[in-house]
Amino acid sequence: MLLLAGLTVVGLSAGAGGAAGYLGARPDTPSPTTSTTTTDLVASAARVLPGVVSVQVRTVSGGASGSGFVFDGRGHIVTNNHVVAAGGAVTIVGSDGRRLDAEVVDTDPGNDIAVLRVSPSPALRPLAFADPSRTRVGEPVLAVGSPLGLSGTVTAGIISAVDREVRLGGSSRQTAVQTDASINPGNSGGPLVNARGEVVGVNTAIATMEGGGSIGIGFAVPIERARQVADGIIARG
Repeated sequence: MLLLAGLTVVGLSAGAGGAAGYLGARPDTPSPTTSTTTTDLVASAARVLPGVVSVQVRTVSGGASGSGFVFDGRGHIVTNNHVVAAGGAVTIVGSDGRRLDAEVVDTDPGNDIAVLRVSPSPALRPLAFADPSRTRVGEPVLAVGSPLGLSGTVTAGIISAVDREVRLGGSSRQTAVQTDASINPGNSGGPLVNARGEVVGVNTAIATMEGGGSIGIGFAVPIERARQVADGIIARG
């Protein structure tokens, strides 16, 4: 793992991980012009939870777990590459508790994105995607997923930076959404959503003090990049 100023950036799946460091931030980004109430966040959570799943991987040596979200109405689920990188049998568990076998369509290790496919179900509701041009520093967000196996967990925070340069899965630095929403092992692949219930990014990594847990610095693959990668994987079949 790379160390920088005492920080370690690690992947969020339980049993799998990655490493990264940071380079810079986007300065002077304007704050949202509209206020967000607790009611907005409650409504956002209710809208999003049916489209978020737990991802479980079983291997000969053990396994890994993470999160994912419904990408479309054809049974495609987006998660992180490092959740499924070890191989093995993959299953997803929906918000209704139903367990489904999943096929790994393909992965993009450089962007830490993987696409799974399950049998379509009315219980698996595709999530809406945020317009990147409307995402602002200081905007309230929710991280949704299964940290430490606790499915359907929702935590609140704000967007701390929108163009933070980190190394997520590959050797080159890429921009990521930074948040202070509490995210922990098992959140990997789950959505970071705004108060409108739209996906802003795919939760991927956290910064920790060496040997410690989450310190309120997390990173997500921006939804515009995650969407492009997922669309490409699905088009290739």
